[in-house]
Amino acid sequence: MTFYPILQLIGSSGRRPARLWVVAAALAIGLPVVAQTTADKLAGDLVFSTEPAAIAVCPKNVSCTTSGGEGGGTVTVSNSWTKTVNGVVYARLIVVSNSADPDMASLRSAVLALGGSVYTRYLSVRALSVMVPAAAIGSLSARADVISISPNRQAMRSASLIESTTGAANVRSAVSAAIAGVDGTGVGIAVLDSGIAWNHAAFKDAGGSLSRVQRAVDFVKGQVTGSGSLADWTPGQDLSTSLAPGSTALVAYERRIANDGALVSDPYGHGSHVASMAAGRNFKSGLDSAGMAPNAKLFDVRVLNDLGIGQLGDVLAGIDWVIMHGRELNIRVINLSLATNSVESYLTDPLCRAVRSAAAAGITVVVAAGNFGRSDAGVENYGAIGSPGIDPSVITVGSAHPHASISRTDDSINGFSSRGPTRSSYRLASGVRVYDHLLKPDLVAPGNRIMGVLATNKSGTTDSFNWLARTYTDLPQPYGGTAQSANRTLMNLSGTSVAAPLVAGTAALLLQANPGLTPPLIKAILQYSAQPLAGANLLQQGTGLLNADGAVRLAQALRTDVASAVAAATLLPGASLLASGRSLPLPQSTLNGSETPWSKMIYAGGNQILAGSVLFSQFQPIYDPRLTWAKQTVRRNALSYWSGSGIASNTYVRAFSESAAPNGKLVTASVRSLGSLTGASSMLGGTGMFMSTAMLTGWINMGSGLALSQGVVLSEGVVLSEGVVMSEGVVLSEGLVLSEGVVLSEGVVLSEGVVLSESKSSGEN
Repeated sequence: MTFYPILQLIGSSGRRPARLWVVAAALAIGLPVVAQTTADKLAGDLVFSTEPAAIAVCPKNVSCTTSGGEGGGTVTVSNSWTKTVNGVVYARLIVVSNSADPDMASLRSAVLALGGSVYTRYLSVRALSVMVPAAAIGSLSARADVISISPNRQAMRSASLIESTTGAANVRSAVSAAIAGVDGTGVGIAVLDSGIAWNHAAFKDAGGSLSRVQRAVDFVKGQVTGSGSLADWTPGQDLSTSLAPGSTALVAYERRIANDGALVSDPYGHGSHVASMAAGRNFKSGLDSAGMAPNAKLFDVRVLNDLGIGQLGDVLAGIDWVIMHGRELNIRVINLSLATNSVESYLTDPLCRAVRSAAAAGITVVVAAGNFGRSDAGVENYGAIGSPGIDPSVITVGSAHPHASISRTDDSINGFSSRGPTRSSYRLASGVRVYDHLLKPDLVAPGNRIMGVLATNKSGTTDSFNWLARTYTDLPQPYGGTAQSANRTLMNLSGTSVAAPLVAGTAALLLQANPGLTPPLIKAILQYSAQPLAGANLLQQGTGLLNADGAVRLAQALRTDVASAVAAATLLPGASLLASGRSLPLPQSTLNGSETPWSKMIYAGGNQILAGSVLFSQFQPIYDPRLTWAKQTVRRNALSYWSGSGIASNTYVRAFSESAAPNGKLVTASVRSLGSLTGASSMLGGTGMFMSTAMLTGWINMGSGLALSQGVVLSEGVVLSEGVVMSEGVVLSEGLVLSEGVVLSEGVVLSEGVVLSESKSSGEN
């Protein structure tokens, strides 16, 4: 086997070099429908050597630097997940299990018996973070209760004008009196990133005194998954604990990761800017810097260190913490402006499985698509969506260029914004590779030179600017640079990283307007009300540009008991979805004096495009957050809860279990399918996945599309109806290269990072 490392490098985008960090490649969880051999259980990039540095062959489209050009070559590599101690090579790993025991007691004992240590048991994925001797990996993989083994790789991070151009201004003004005042009050947004500058004026409450950052936890400081401390490399330890509600173990765990009131809470600066996009409050005279939901509660879940680097295991632990406290603290939204390389299928990627679990628990997950829509040479890249944006359950957000105006008529898709389809894959027992080829992104939001919070220390002293602002001193210059007042500092950033939290903040607005919405229903509302931009196709913009005005009005028309009725299985397919006395709003919005049409379409099943008002007048079973439908496969996530004296029922999730979904309907009759309108996918022909979103909306307005007489039926866990097709033959015949991940001209794979400036191809002047 060859060894494919995760490397750090200096990248560039346009005129200014941007420091980008490679994000963890996707991990493998064995497919339940494919027979596994022991070798199949090892992730494609998991290799151990006799030394932490090894000579390896670097093939094309794999994340390593090479002396042999883009096509591959021989290279000396190093990694952060192996180390030689007393002559023994150890490896830090993520081991995914199919054990019926949520505590995985037998597997933990086996790790100790093999001379290893156990660090963490995960909730969102039935998995362990471990350290074992490299020579014992084969024995570990041979166990029947092991599904897959992967390295615990590095994980990393991947803007008012904003209120006006997104329609949020309508939501909070007399322009739309029926929805005025919706500002995210009561809804919690968890930001998994590099931290939040909790004492900044943008994060204060309406009175300007108390911070809206309710809790801050630091998984980098906590080192709960094995992140470089001396104890990481000491065998014979089982540091994992059962975090039962009310237990002394949970109290100790929470104390270890607590970061409330930290003197420096975001030394890198990315997380604070992201959080201000979702929920920042206007604070500066002459500049309207408000985010989407300026009265929402914020939860700072730090998983990236001072340079924007973290461990994948820490990201999983952060998701676990949000799920654990979701109902208790009313955390309804997660923002992940970070990503991993999209080489593994959504079915087999632990990060995808973790966000599916969060969605199943009723938490809407919003993810940045990535910043790899064009190569350094200016060539458009397709197939460059990162994980977990490749998962059908999340809302994957691309980036639009507002051209510094509140008008939406001149908006375009940024050249850097990652295009679909998902290019993740798995290999059958026969050796045949199967690509997911799912439609992504889901929609786009403004993401070009967006104004947001510049993080400093608690006191806000100018000598405490974050790493990004110190390194790229022109970022804060438009707002006064180091002359800005303490804790009232601003800077610019660009990228899908800052587009995603605009959607996360909008999700909070929807949940304030209608607390009964489920994550897939929120996604459908956002897509249906989005505005198709001219000149962009389904893989570039999804269904269009974020429209908060339309989304909130549509959400308010729906009944407020959907989530509870779905959980109780009392909401049958085709039942009325409308609130008493309400009707669906007209599918258009008036934004900044201009009529803005809605797309009137949604993505479903990964490659299905559906339309029709019946999507919201009647309950569609796809709005059950426990279901994950992608092409012919439908999975169902079952939740179990902690119980006992003093523990509120159905509050704290104990475990998740994913299996084939039972028979039934996914979509009701009369919903329109648009697959027959798109035709086979051809980039040159502009058909199929490459069809213009605006053109498709035009056809919807003319009544086109196939009305489904029976709806979409699930039989034995399999859906037989076909959606939009992307065939390998089309790809090859047109010479279109769909990346096996994200490939830049240097032959190096990158994933989501912060784009500090755009090239000419992004539309920037």
